[in-house]
Amino acid sequence: MEALIRQHMAAEERGDPEGSVAMYTDDIEHDVVGDPGGPKHGIPAALEFYRRLCKEFRAEKEERTHTYYAEDAVTIENVMTGTVPTAFMGLPGNGRRISFRILHVFEFRAGRISRENVWLDGASIVAQLTEPARAG
Repeated sequence: MEALIRQHMAAEERGDPEGSVAMYTDDIEHDVVGDPGGPKHGIPAALEFYRRLCKEFRAEKEERTHTYYAEDAVTIENVMTGTVPTAFMGLPGNGRRISFRILHVFEFRAGRISRENVWLDGASIVAQLTEPARAG
């Protein structure tokens, strides 16, 4: 399970949509809570999500803070840092660098990730993208 998570996270950090879904089952449920499009089902829908995400957010690093293991599931807490070149969560990014907490719940079946449920600190993202720019 850990190897699949590490491969998935490394692909996210590289901005690699195809690599991000490479360890999913064909019937993956990819659910980012609060996404207006709702949960995605199947690799093509998840791939479309990651292609959009890679345009909106350029991940630099995910620092894991906690990990919780179950028989067929892993929950991880991370702090994600990256830049927003265009818009993210409907807000202009203007190239800002942001950091926010994120929680992933992974479920596994047949040696692959069968479900990914993502919760992120939207309030922190909104605050960082709407605060006035600081003079350099």
